[in-house]
Amino acid sequence: MPAASSTKQLPIQPALLQRFRLGGVSLKDDLVAGITVSLVAIPQSLAYAQLAGVPAYFGLYAALIPTVVGALFGSSRQLSTGPVAMTSLLTAASVAPLAAHGSEAFYSYVILLALLSGVFQIVFGVLRAGILLNFLSHPVLMGFINAAALIIGLSQLPTLLGIPAPQSEHFLVDIWQVVSHIDAVHEISLGFGMAAILMLMGFKKFMPRLPGVLITVALLTCVSFTLGFANMGGRVVGAIPQGLPSFSVPPLELHATMELLPAAFVIALISFMEAMSSAKVIAVKTRQRWDENKELIGQGLAKVAAAFSHSMPVSGSFSRSALNLASDAKSPLSSVISAVFVLLALLFFTPLLYHLPKPVLAAIIMMAVIGLINFRTIVNAWHANRDDGIAALVTFVATLAFAPNIQNGILTGIILSLSLLLYRMMRPHVAILGMDGDARLRDAGRHGLPPLHPKLGAIRFDGALRFVNVSYFEDALLQLERENPDISHILVKSSGINELDASGVEMLLSLIGRFKNNGVTLAFSGIKPQVYEVMVRTGLIKTIGEGNIFASDQEAWETLRQKLA
Repeated sequence: MPAASSTKQLPIQPALLQRFRLGGVSLKDDLVAGITVSLVAIPQSLAYAQLAGVPAYFGLYAALIPTVVGALFGSSRQLSTGPVAMTSLLTAASVAPLAAHGSEAFYSYVILLALLSGVFQIVFGVLRAGILLNFLSHPVLMGFINAAALIIGLSQLPTLLGIPAPQSEHFLVDIWQVVSHIDAVHEISLGFGMAAILMLMGFKKFMPRLPGVLITVALLTCVSFTLGFANMGGRVVGAIPQGLPSFSVPPLELHATMELLPAAFVIALISFMEAMSSAKVIAVKTRQRWDENKELIGQGLAKVAAAFSHSMPVSGSFSRSALNLASDAKSPLSSVISAVFVLLALLFFTPLLYHLPKPVLAAIIMMAVIGLINFRTIVNAWHANRDDGIAALVTFVATLAFAPNIQNGILTGIILSLSLLLYRMMRPHVAILGMDGDARLRDAGRHGLPPLHPKLGAIRFDGALRFVNVSYFEDALLQLERENPDISHILVKSSGINELDASGVEMLLSLIGRFKNNGVTLAFSGIKPQVYEVMVRTGLIKTIGEGNIFASDQEAWETLRQKLA
């Protein structure tokens, strides 16, 4: 009884008791998983802060409180929330047009962007609008991810080579300037970067169970300190403030808010797609249910928490979530433990990170995104459907062309894919039918079938009769009438018509009247119940005539053949 009363006093406790299964085995598994993930999260956080164009401590802050908030309020037990490559790149690209890199205004806008994108996700979740994410098709997402992964990798070239990088509105031009000045490479920086790449590849291939990222960072930081890399012209992380992040209200500026709203929407969309892909994989492997709307709220609250703790937009990390799952994490407690170890790093170990070479962080970023590049997905989209292939390819090219403003690339892809969808809805497949050897009405053109009868034409319309395509349906029937001067009956095989709206009703009323004046009768077979009900409610059924409505194609064929005999 006392436990019950205390539960009533703390509303969050039932959720915690349900989500944190504090059995001995579970606690041990979560502890091991949390420590394992933190060993990857700490160096990755520093690297993704560099990618976002903010100081290193922004990344550590993003792996602290937002990680805990995402674990408490999300729906997936093993999803690890924190800084990720794609969201970091979008952050830098979105803020760059408004403020110079390294300025206080830039950092303020990054924090504001975290708040705005979080609010978008919370609103979507509260309105249960998770289904709206389906507007971002898989081919468009794959085209964007492939291009963004290339951009992320190329963006680290200047740091890896130790060459000062110009920053303009044309990313590819800036990269070409770096490549064309390869003779200015800082050899020691390149050495650190290549050493990091080789070490990371070695750990991944030969010792995958070891925290290769952390070991690489630790060893190369020691080498940097020993050699005096910073005094040799190399770029290092530098001083990182010790202690907890300061809590403050994110800077609200009307002009900046209006400018960042489109970017915040894109980040909310893309970052949740990334989190959703991780949550789906986890759900399949663990057979746990997850709620996309609850996850939207959890991810949104994590972003808002990042904004109030002086950090950058976060998301569900695919790599760290996979590691969490592989480490046998049983509950969100593993994410909390991971955050605790990030806190310990902030409290006690930040001085050790001073000499961490930035080329090493560039190598970590490159190795993290190389797995995202998969051009086969674009080829598969093209093979599956030409429109999907076009959408994927255009998104890929547009993202590269618009870089560094890559959010314009994904918006281009979304608009194109929706336009192609609308075009397909406007022009559904229409088949002229013939009779095969088994007395079935089939596509005459595809199966090489002769016409049904000189006075009878049959057509199949594979789509709902809505305002967007009623004229296309009408044109198909009128063309059938024109091409067959002796025709007296036209049969519409209606099994593919799932919906009939007011525009469709008006079109049919007009078409039936026109056909009657020309001595042509319009008949229907296999009408679906929901379509038949609309015909009854609108009185269309009286205009068609009950005698011209047939339950099946076979009944329609036999009846009309007798009439024409």
